[in-house]
Amino acid sequence: MSTAENIQSNETQVICQRNDLIANSGICALIDGQQVAVFYLPEEEPQVYAIGNWDPLGKANVLSRGIVGDIQGQLVVASPLYKQHFDLVTGQCVEQDEIKVPAYNVELIGEQVILANRNR
Repeated sequence: MSTAENIQSNETQVICQRNDLIANSGICALIDGQQVAVFYLPEEEPQVYAIGNWDPLGKANVLSRGIVGDIQGQLVVASPLYKQHFDLVTGQCVEQDEIKVPAYNVELIGEQVILANRNR
């Protein structure tokens, strides 16, 4: 199955395969017409995270291209445009409380990245 062949069943959806992911980095997946940034952090638990790919400050779909790191133990991605950090669990912008991107419930089951229950 290719990344483009998303499978839906009840409230879960296969969005990609493990071999589509890049360790310690992000990829972009199209889910219901929306770009979603999916991050694979093999040394963390859980190993996959997903937030909206749209950077509301830079006004572009770029978060999947950001640099992953942590700020005081909080897993984040730094936008490649203006460098704001977005929490990979909640989608909250660390520097600006009023800014937030969607966060998605994802998990790695076997070789598949599964989206469940849509937004967090």
